[in-house]
Amino acid sequence: MLPSFTRNRLPASVREALDLVRGERPLAFAPTRGGSYVVATGVALHLPTGDGGFVRLPWERIDRATWDKGRLSVHETSGGPAHHVGLPDPGSVPETIRERVTSTIVVNHPAALPGGGKVRITGRRSPATGELRWSFVFEAGLDPDDPGLRAQAEQLLENLRRQTGL
Repeated sequence: MLPSFTRNRLPASVREALDLVRGERPLAFAPTRGGSYVVATGVALHLPTGDGGFVRLPWERIDRATWDKGRLSVHETSGGPAHHVGLPDPGSVPETIRERVTSTIVVNHPAALPGGGKVRITGRRSPATGELRWSFVFEAGLDPDDPGLRAQAEQLLENLRRQTGL
């Protein structure tokens, strides 16, 4: 059994493998089924890549995360890839992810597109830089790469920015 002072510490080898920015500190971490770790910091979620490295996902780039039957699924905004990791003992990682992702949301606005269909417009603020980043999530069946739909969504975003002053 590990001494109590080392049980709740992130292993030095894991900390060294992370791409931490100045001042970034782990808030929560959990071992994976594959022998690595998931690490949540104040500005990003670090997920193992399988080759000993980590992918760094800033909180404002995470659209949603789910925890079900020992499996963490993280979905990136704007159609980015989904990441799936087995966590036998997640500790406070799921709660930390929920709190951190939610804290970045400044605006979450569902809107009807003039040509039909719906889009969710979300403004997220980076905890690292303070920059506001906007994204569109089109309802199922709509092509997010359609220039006409994107133009309609951009116009809705402009109207929303005028209304909110953002």
